[in-house]
Amino acid sequence: MKALIGAIILFRIAGSLPAAAAPLPVEEVAAGVFVHVGVAAYADRSNKGDVANMGFIIGADAVAVIDTGNSPALARDLRDAIRQRTSLPIRYVINTHMHPDHVFGNGAFLDDRPDFVAHANYQSALMGRADAYQRRLEEDLGAEEADKAVMVPPTLTVGDKRELDLGGRPIELVAWPAGHTNNDLTVMDRTTGTLFAGDLVFQRRLPTVDGSALGWLRDLDKLTAMPAARVVPGHGPASAPWPDGAADTLRYLNTLVGDIRALQKEGGTIERASVEAAASERQHWNLFDEDNPRNAVTVFAELEWE
Repeated sequence: MKALIGAIILFRIAGSLPAAAAPLPVEEVAAGVFVHVGVAAYADRSNKGDVANMGFIIGADAVAVIDTGNSPALARDLRDAIRQRTSLPIRYVINTHMHPDHVFGNGAFLDDRPDFVAHANYQSALMGRADAYQRRLEEDLGAEEADKAVMVPPTLTVGDKRELDLGGRPIELVAWPAGHTNNDLTVMDRTTGTLFAGDLVFQRRLPTVDGSALGWLRDLDKLTAMPAARVVPGHGPASAPWPDGAADTLRYLNTLVGDIRALQKEGGTIERASVEAAASERQHWNLFDEDNPRNAVTVFAELEWE
């Protein structure tokens, strides 16, 4: 009887404890290459800012993290996912560009003392918008999470190309001219032919032009010529075949540029462009109505100077 009473008490206590948080889901897209997929939405409290893809590569000696998400809490979950798979040191935290949904989790890795790696233009681009990004984080996720976010400056920068070694596992970093932003960086894991393209490649969620649409198309022309087995997009599925994985981004950008050039040729206004340009793409993308008008205005201004 005492044993039964004890079991009942233990059952009730266990039932009253909060459930353990579910581990951050990651997919092994190739041997030693893991990706967490963000949702195709704007950051808010309901999704905890989990809107961009993040990943890591495990070598024989060390780990490289590629993008850290939109908040320290999310990045801590990513770090836990790494630690579930290896105790090797986290030697590099690589940021593919300065947008907050890819970098605001950097501070969660400070205790690991990694090198923070970014494009040579990264820091100046980030600092130019730091206040606005901090305010947006507070609006999206709350003051407590915003207060914990740290904008960590890079300790290694890439102006052209740079190779890092994780222990018998070389990864190649390439800094690109202005495209999605003016500080896009890609990461190639040579061992598996896995290309982390950052936001130079979007799937499902509409691409956003924060640099140069024409430059982006030139970047993709060179990027798609690089041999790789698969691509990890900045937004979209964990991976896709390469170079087919860039097709949607290319189609959208070419359509946007082509429609705006046609409008400008007939004397159309920027207001018309914001409504009409790339309208044929609406069915293919999440957040089209939210982001396409801004893209059209940005690209209209760029093409006026051709």
